[in-house]
Amino acid sequence: MLDTNPYRVKPGQKLDISKLDPDGDSSVVLKKSSSKDETKKLAKKLDSLQEMLFAVHKHKLMIVLQAMDTGGKDGVIRRIFEGINPSGVRVAHFRQPSQEEKDHGFLWRAYRQIPEDGELVIFNRSHYEGVLVERVHNIVPKPIWEKRYGEINEFENIITEENVTVVKFFLHISAEEQKKRIEERLADPTKEWKFSADDLLERKHWNEYMKAYEAVLNNTSTEHSPWYVVPSNHRWLRDLIVSTVIVETLERFDMKYPKLPENLGPVKIPSV
Repeated sequence: MLDTNPYRVKPGQKLDISKLDPDGDSSVVLKKSSSKDETKKLAKKLDSLQEMLFAVHKHKLMIVLQAMDTGGKDGVIRRIFEGINPSGVRVAHFRQPSQEEKDHGFLWRAYRQIPEDGELVIFNRSHYEGVLVERVHNIVPKPIWEKRYGEINEFENIITEENVTVVKFFLHISAEEQKKRIEERLADPTKEWKFSADDLLERKHWNEYMKAYEAVLNNTSTEHSPWYVVPSNHRWLRDLIVSTVIVETLERFDMKYPKLPENLGPVKIPSV
C-alpha cells in the first residue's frame, strides 16, 4: 500500500506551501493505470470497513476536505465513496453561513455536524473557513482570526476525546491547473452550471489564500487531528492518496462484526 507519511503534516512542522508540488512526486506512483486499479481495490475495502463501522456502532470518523475552487472536493466524494452504502455516511456542506450560524459563532455549525456512533461524516469545506475566507476578505479583524487556530485545536481535541477520529485533507492544486479546470467547465455544457463569477474574484486572491492555508497547516495539524497535503493536479493520484489514508484510518479501529448475544441461544426461524 502507498506510504502516506510524506503527505502528513507533522505537529510543529513549518511548511512552505510554495515548495509543495501539486503534481506530486512521480517516483511515488509508477503508472497511472496501476494506481487506478489500486484505488478500485481500496474502494472495495472502504465499502466493507464502512459497513463494519456502522455495524459495530462504536467509532466515529470525521473527514475534512478543503481546497481552492475546482480543487476536487466534490470529485473525491463522488469517486471514493460512490460504492458505499449510504447508511451511516453523510456529507456536511459548509456554504456561506446563515444569519443563525453567524449569531452562534464560527464553530457552532461544526459542532452540529459531528458524527454519531457508527457514522462517517465528510465535511465539504468546514470550520476552517473561519481562518481562510474570513481572513482573506477581512470579514473579521486579525486579532479574532489569529485566536481561532487555538480555538479550532481545542474543539478538535474535545471531540477526539469523545471518540471522534478526525482526518483532514488539503487538496493542493496549482493556479495553472485551476485555470485549466475553469476553462473546461466553461467549454462543457454539462459542467458550465458549476461556474460562478465568484470563482474569478476568488482567484485574484490566490496568493493570500496560499498564505492562509500555510498558516492553517502549520498551526492546526496535531497528532489527534492531522492534516494531509494531497497533490491534486492529477485526480488519479489524489484519489489514491485520500483512499489509502481513509482505509488505513478505519483499519486501525481493528473492528469485528458483532456476534449474537450468548444468552440468545440457537435461533430457529418459524415456518409460515
